[in-house]
Amino acid sequence: MDGSAAELEAAERVVMRWDSASAGGAGGDEPMLFDGAGDRAEADRFLRAVDDLRRLAPPSPAAVGSPRRLSSSSGSSSAAAGTGAVQVAMARLEDEFRHVLSSRALDLEIEALADLSSLSINSDRSNSASSADLPPPAAAADEEDSSVSSSIGRRSSAYRSLRSIREIDLLPDDAVADLRAIASRMAAAGYGRECAQVYASVRKPAVDASLRRLGVERLSIGDVQRLEWDALEAKIRRWIRAARAAVRGVFASERRLCFHIFHDLPISSSAISAAAAPATHDTPFAEAVKGAALQLFGFAEAISIGRRSPEKLFKIIDLHDALSDLLPDVSDIFAASKAAESIYVQAVEIRSRLADAVRGILSEFENAVLRDPPKTAVPGGTIHPLTRYVMNYSSLICDYKVTLSELIISRPSASARLAAEGNELAPSLADLELPELENQLPLASHIVWIIVVLEHNLEGKAALYKDPALSHLFMMNNVHYIVHKVKDSPDLWGMIGDDYLKRLTGKFTIAATNYQRTSWLKILNCLRDEGLHVSGGFSSGISKSALRERFKSFNAAFEDAHRVQSGWCVPDNQLREELRISIAEKLLPAYRSFLGRFRHHIENGKHPELYIKYSVEDLEIAVGDFFEGVPPSPHNRRRSHG
Repeated sequence: MDGSAAELEAAERVVMRWDSASAGGAGGDEPMLFDGAGDRAEADRFLRAVDDLRRLAPPSPAAVGSPRRLSSSSGSSSAAAGTGAVQVAMARLEDEFRHVLSSRALDLEIEALADLSSLSINSDRSNSASSADLPPPAAAADEEDSSVSSSIGRRSSAYRSLRSIREIDLLPDDAVADLRAIASRMAAAGYGRECAQVYASVRKPAVDASLRRLGVERLSIGDVQRLEWDALEAKIRRWIRAARAAVRGVFASERRLCFHIFHDLPISSSAISAAAAPATHDTPFAEAVKGAALQLFGFAEAISIGRRSPEKLFKIIDLHDALSDLLPDVSDIFAASKAAESIYVQAVEIRSRLADAVRGILSEFENAVLRDPPKTAVPGGTIHPLTRYVMNYSSLICDYKVTLSELIISRPSASARLAAEGNELAPSLADLELPELENQLPLASHIVWIIVVLEHNLEGKAALYKDPALSHLFMMNNVHYIVHKVKDSPDLWGMIGDDYLKRLTGKFTIAATNYQRTSWLKILNCLRDEGLHVSGGFSSGISKSALRERFKSFNAAFEDAHRVQSGWCVPDNQLREELRISIAEKLLPAYRSFLGRFRHHIENGKHPELYIKYSVEDLEIAVGDFFEGVPPSPHNRRRSHG
């Protein structure tokens, strides 16, 4: 027997002692070569025997396949015997590979991963660990095992990691070294695919479990679209946190583990064909994470194609921004792999659909403001709920202006600036104009258009009031609210610009002036001299009967105004006080002058208290009741006639 035959026979004896088939498989209490504890000598001896078998008895193509499928013809030649021993060795290594992956896995610290969800992209990229921060790996047990030592040496340098990614050790370094040693032997013998399948069968459930612990639910598109918005909004918040942790923690850590085990190994069922083909070391990673990744991004996809309604806009922007923030990491983790790049492609497509949804929702919001029908007038001419909703919504739009300025790239279209089909406001919409402001962003044009449409809608609602004065007061209240919401938001002010704000302020002034003229002109006319004088013959002077009627008319008009307008509402404290002062500045001097000129004509007659019912101070007190939104309270008025 020559030296090679003796070496082959010695190698066969070492391998056959660990025949998994004759031992009944790798289950139960069967001892394992790579158990992570105790003497490593036997494991190293086994690996050297496998190397000797591969060197001295290279497998024929027919022998390559599942290591469980032993050759039916044992033969008597040393080559045939060597081939059978290789298959026994591969079966044992497959069991050992599965055992190490399962038994040596570290508990993933989900709490640590969850910290990723609270980090912005900037802090992620400056504070998170990279592969260069990893602790040094344990030395290989067998210094002669160059493949193990070289793989460990690459561990801290060959895998590029974005700083936003937080890679966590899924197995101890010595276990990873063992897995690399096993995988390299199986791949060299043409059993790389079987090794990869074992990897995926063990790691896929682990990845799925990690996502469940992060709160990722298994929901179909239909499940998501049937959820009430409040529930869906909460799930979006949780998804954003979970997605950051899943991509930057779970998937990144899984890819690093796969890289350290399979890098540069031919994952193919044929050693001959694999040697000529590019290495596909990312295949095990793709098979382990693809299902979980599709499930994760499936939620965002369901949101992107769901029903569009205005209340969803800002959460969908949050979702879009979160996905945009993650895409560089998704690209780094998935796009470089032919086997996994479809996940990155899907994420990019989902972001595009989310962007379309944002544009569609903004258009839907504009149409909703346009279509909001005039129904019942709000009591007291106060601020309409639509006004508050639209202006608060517009302020939020400005809070998201960075993203929206990127997504909204065109001004409101001509069709969007006409009434929706069947809208009862359609005939009057033709007169609406979108102010053309210099250097205005498309997003700013949309905000201005929203306010233009809101004003138009409010004019229709103002027409519901039978009292013209109350109609003007309603417009005054609402335009004042719009102006102050703009002034209170520097971003909103910056968007619409000073010129359009001046136009809005002018509309407020016109509404306030129209209210005072419509409401108080008749009352102030009662305090004019016209019609009180008589002339001719011996009766020149003041007509006392006309004067008494004039006082009665004033009293009746003021009492009616006091009764009615105390129930009207000006909710802004400063505006309410300014309006009262403006009324008092017109009413009180006119009444004081009228009273000074004509009171003696009444007081010299019978029952003066029937005509001079109020002092100037009484009127001043009564004006203080106006616009409180409640019926007036009685006053103890001081009567000037004594």
